Amino acid sequence: MSAATATAVVALVNRTTAAPENSRLRPGHLFTKKLVRFSRYYAPQTQKRTSHYSLTGVKSRRPFSPVMEWQDCTVKMEIDVPISVAYQCYSDREAIPQWMPFISTVKILEDKPDLSRWSLKYKAFGRDIEFAWLSRNMQPITNQKIHWRSLEGLPNRGAVRFFPKGADSCLVELTVSYEVPQLLTPVASALQPFLQSLLQNGLERFAKFAKSYSVESTT
Repeated sequence: MSAATATAVVALVNRTTAAPENSRLRPGHLFTKKLVRFSRYYAPQTQKRTSHYSLTGVKSRRPFSPVMEWQDCTVKMEIDVPISVAYQCYSDREAIPQWMPFISTVKILEDKPDLSRWSLKYKAFGRDIEFAWLSRNMQPITNQKIHWRSLEGLPNRGAVRFFPKGADSCLVELTVSYEVPQLLTPVASALQPFLQSLLQNGLERFAKFAKSYSVESTT
């Protein structure tokens, strides 16, 4: 229907609803009611409606925000210490900065020993990188698995799994998942292999640390 026709219909309805009692088209007349419904549907819009649908088709009043990218890194290494020693050594969270190259400090909360505060400091990609987060250790499986997830700060989660290889050796597998920080988004493609190299280097240092740890625990 054209705008002119719709306007004429609306004008007719306005005159009809204002008609006197003796009019053939009184406000309560069936034809009048139909005209009113008709005019409400086709009446020209005086105010532009706003839509809250985003480009993804999801109804939301919030501005569109892209989903941050997550990356996964997995490294593994055979270590010449009993599996119980490797597990005990890795469970010593506050000692992790001694062998993991990019971890500066780990502090366990006294009143909540499953929680710990971590800080990361490292120079890479031409800049000084610093991040911090609060982490929760999930229920471990003795001599098999240690896993965690961050509660605030840098989003990350991970797990360390231990597999026996003999009486005096084991395989340690470390998996770390993290959200790429906005600061490092421009180098996201290079970040994963870079971190994987750091983690592998960390496991090599962990192997040496675990051996000394084993000697100290037996003396």
